[in-house]
Amino acid sequence: MIGPIISSGIVSPAWDNVFAVILGMGFGFALESSGFSSSRKIIGTFFGYDFVVLKVFFTAAIVASLGLLYLNYLGLVDFSQLYIQPTFLTSAIVGGIIMGIGFSMGGFCPGTSMCAAAIGKIDGMVFLGGMFIGVFIFSESFPLLENMYYSGSQGSKMINSAFGISPELFSLFLVLAAVGMFFGAAWVQKKVKKVEY
Repeated sequence: MIGPIISSGIVSPAWDNVFAVILGMGFGFALESSGFSSSRKIIGTFFGYDFVVLKVFFTAAIVASLGLLYLNYLGLVDFSQLYIQPTFLTSAIVGGIIMGIGFSMGGFCPGTSMCAAAIGKIDGMVFLGGMFIGVFIFSESFPLLENMYYSGSQGSKMINSAFGISPELFSLFLVLAAVGMFFGAAWVQKKVKKVEY
């Protein structure tokens, strides 16, 4: 709702950073409340004993998708005014592989590592430190990686447009996929021995 409120002139753009800080704090609180500061809980997705990460983020994707559709229907959000991050396919694949390896080895993503570090967990601090080292190495070596980084440019493309379907139909498929994943995760979790953490 922040975007429509500010762009509609109801709230001054000067409040933009204030809202960003409040939302960031709320997001961090939600992560900690969901147990995302525990690397064992997060890594449970890879071992099949805990799927709370998939459930929380799938739910967030559905809420965001349906929320945007309703806001667009009510005239509060104009899809043509939304900023869509350009897609560079090669770097997205390489980055996804690196991120996935780091996620499975360390048990954190960037956000959850900050959450863990904020409450004093040493593994979160180590992971966060490694992330900053990685960012520094990448930025210093960017001239060598620039061609790879910008290759496979797809422009600012939405998933639904890539498949040639409407946003509404894509949201329906997303909801159905989430429901299937919830049932599938519950079935797998019953088959895997619970790990105490």
